[in-house]
Amino acid sequence: EVILVDSISKDNTKNIMEKFKRINSKRFKNILVLDNEGKTLPCGWNVALKNATGEFILRVDAHTMFPKNFISENIKEMENGEDIVGGRCESITQDGSRKQQLLLAAEESVFGAGVADFRRKNSKEYVSTLAFAMYRKKVFEKVGFYNENLARTEDNEMHYRMKLCGYKFLLSPNIRCYRYVRNSLKELIKQKFNNGKWIGITMYYCPKCFSLYHFIPLLFLLAIIGCVILAFFKMPLFIITLALLYTLFNLVNLVSIMKKNKFHIDYLCLPFIILTLHLAYGIGTIFGLMKGPFYKWKRRKLM
Repeated sequence: EVILVDSISKDNTKNIMEKFKRINSKRFKNILVLDNEGKTLPCGWNVALKNATGEFILRVDAHTMFPKNFISENIKEMENGEDIVGGRCESITQDGSRKQQLLLAAEESVFGAGVADFRRKNSKEYVSTLAFAMYRKKVFEKVGFYNENLARTEDNEMHYRMKLCGYKFLLSPNIRCYRYVRNSLKELIKQKFNNGKWIGITMYYCPKCFSLYHFIPLLFLLAIIGCVILAFFKMPLFIITLALLYTLFNLVNLVSIMKKNKFHIDYLCLPFIILTLHLAYGIGTIFGLMKGPFYKWKRRKLM
C-alpha cells in the first residue's frame, strides 16, 4: 500500500504522484494520492494515518538516509511482539566537505546536540523516545492522532501520550538510519532556532512532554542576561564564573572531538559555532514562549 500526501504544493509534486499511481497501479495493493489542506507535517501524517489499512506505521522524515534493511529490521522486532521500535540515528554529511565535517562535529557532540539515547546507545533496551520509529497502527487508534496545532514538536507530544498509555519504545542496535547535517551554519542556526521556538510554543499545549535538557540553552541564555545585569551593578564575579565554566565545558568537548577525529585547524572554530547554536536555541525558546499565547488564541479562533 502506497499513500502519497500532497500539501497543496505549487510545483509539479502532485503530477509526479499521479504519474506514479498510473504506472505502478498493478504493483501494489493500493495507491492513494491525497491532499493535506493543513499544509503542516502533523496534518499530513493524520491524513495518511486515517487512510492507512496496514498493521504497521513507519514514520520517516526528510534530510535522512535509510539503508535497504531498515524496514525489514523494524519488522523483525515487531514480530517479537513489540508495539513501538526504532534504532540509532547517526548524523552524516552529504558531500564530506570540510565545512560540513565541521558542522557534523558540532552536531554530533554531546555538548552541541544533546544526549538522546537514539543518538548514542548501541544496546538493545527500552528508551524514553525514538526517531523514525515503527508503530503498530493500533497504538494510534488508542492514543489518537497527531496534534495539528504543533508544526515541529508533534512527535514529543505524541510520544508523551503513548507513554501515558503504557507503551514502551524499544531501541534495537540492528536498526540504523542516517540524518544529514545541514549544508551551512546559517541553515543549522535556523534549525536550532525553530527547534527552540516550537518547544516554547508547545509548553502551552503539553509542558510535560519535555525534559530538563530541552531547556538548558534557555537557562544558559537567562544566566548570561542575569550575569550581565549583575556586572552592570559592579558584581562581575558571576559573569566571569559563567564564562570560565562554559569555556571549560567547551574545551573538554573540543578535546573529545579531536581525540575521536583527526586534528584539523578548522576544529578551533567549534567553540564559537556551538556557542552560536546554544544562543539560537535559547533565543528561539524565548521567542516561542512569548508567541505561544497568541498562537494558541489564533488557532482557537480558526477552529
